[in-house]
Amino acid sequence: MVFGTQSVLETLRSGKEIERLFIQRELGLSEIEKLAKELGVLVQRVPVEKLNRLTRKNHQGAVCFVSPIRYVPLHNVLTQVYEDGKTPLFLLLDRITDVRNFGAIARTAECAGVQALIVPQKGGAQINADAMKTSSGALNYLPVCREISLNETLRYLKDSGLQIVACSEKTDSSPYSIDFTIPTVIIMGSEEDGISKDLLDIADFGVRIPLLGQVESLNVGVASSIVLYEAVRQRVSIPV
Repeated sequence: MVFGTQSVLETLRSGKEIERLFIQRELGLSEIEKLAKELGVLVQRVPVEKLNRLTRKNHQGAVCFVSPIRYVPLHNVLTQVYEDGKTPLFLLLDRITDVRNFGAIARTAECAGVQALIVPQKGGAQINADAMKTSSGALNYLPVCREISLNETLRYLKDSGLQIVACSEKTDSSPYSIDFTIPTVIIMGSEEDGISKDLLDIADFGVRIPLLGQVESLNVGVASSIVLYEAVRQRVSIPV
């Protein structure tokens, strides 16, 4: 965490990845906002009480969190995967907010050979020390792409030759009926309400994991593991 107007400004100028940037609602701080906008950093205007809860020191109306990882442009990852002669397997997380769920999913994704973990710029879990710990270091190796619009991202990936597979309870098909040996991006949705309708509409396929017991749903981390390892099962005989 970095606080104080000058410290936040210098952190922005340093080129470090900013996970969250909070500015006191009543203050101007136009220089910070202008620079943040130029760098594509999301600014959240909050009441002073929130900043006081983050730190008891003199924050001067500005607090930011520096990400422990460096985000990677999705275009670069996709280009590299194709240039390496590999078959893309990407995982997109729609509003996964629980930090430990996020870390566990990242760990599974890295083990499963996922080449890119795609997250929204706003509305996703903060990548902090807890996320790093839960991922068992996987976030140091797994490219993470932070996107402003998941809708546009999916359309870009579809235009680039990837099939879109949405894992949702709102569908009836089985993940075991999907051909995961071709370029694929898998969508996993929010712990609260699953995948957004607009993302479901873009998907080529919707799959639902069979549930034979009385409980109506699986933890999103467990569900991610099941779908990803079905992809692994199908791909073990081809380069991943």
